[in-house]
Amino acid sequence: MARASTRLIAFVGALIAIASSSAAPAAQAADDQAAELIQVGTYDYLTQPDFTGLAAVGDIAQGQTLGIGTFADLDGELVMVGGTVYQVRPDGLPRAADLDSRTPFMQAIRFRPRMNVPVAPGTPCAAMAGIITQAVGKANGVVAVRVRGTFNQLATRSINADPPPFQPLAQTIAEQTVFNLDGRRAVLVGFWQGKDALGVGQDGLHLHGLTADRQAGGHVLSCVAGSDVQLSVQPVFRVELLTP
Repeated sequence: MARASTRLIAFVGALIAIASSSAAPAAQAADDQAAELIQVGTYDYLTQPDFTGLAAVGDIAQGQTLGIGTFADLDGELVMVGGTVYQVRPDGLPRAADLDSRTPFMQAIRFRPRMNVPVAPGTPCAAMAGIITQAVGKANGVVAVRVRGTFNQLATRSINADPPPFQPLAQTIAEQTVFNLDGRRAVLVGFWQGKDALGVGQDGLHLHGLTADRQAGGHVLSCVAGSDVQLSVQPVFRVELLTP
């Protein structure tokens, strides 16, 4: 699928999260330069509210390996792991997504972690933002995140589709279905965003997840790390915002 042939490409800007040393290997510098987040829609677009699909999921996913988002009319949570896009509706079961389906908001990246950090048992999701900013040495920009392991506590959600006329986003979220996945092995993926990119994505840490057996998942509401959780991060060099 030819992304550039189907929409206007706008570069939101360069978001440098880690300054590269002049002595850094050329391969690492090339990887850092390639750390580009591909995105369609913005968080502000959803809060208008407007849940109209802006692009085909497959166009955004092409060549990427990790991502999050939703589907037209908020028809479930979008989770991209290992290059496969899943849709988690209110029944809680992840299914391979139809790549021709439309999305009003999706963020995706070819994930190449720059650092891996063990997470202490008992650490809640709410504390992971601090771990991320300490690891990358920045309090702004965008960072791609993957958290893997066993979670003593893990709560996810999905929401019912909301066709036009759209109700406010907060009202749709209030009707969410919550899944208790305590004690499960899972992979959580998403992005941490500083306030300098406010409105482009969701401020702070935004994670979606899948259990290791791919039998449950959704938008992560809360978690508490077990004994084997590892956090991997990739600072984003640039955000490429695509419009129809």
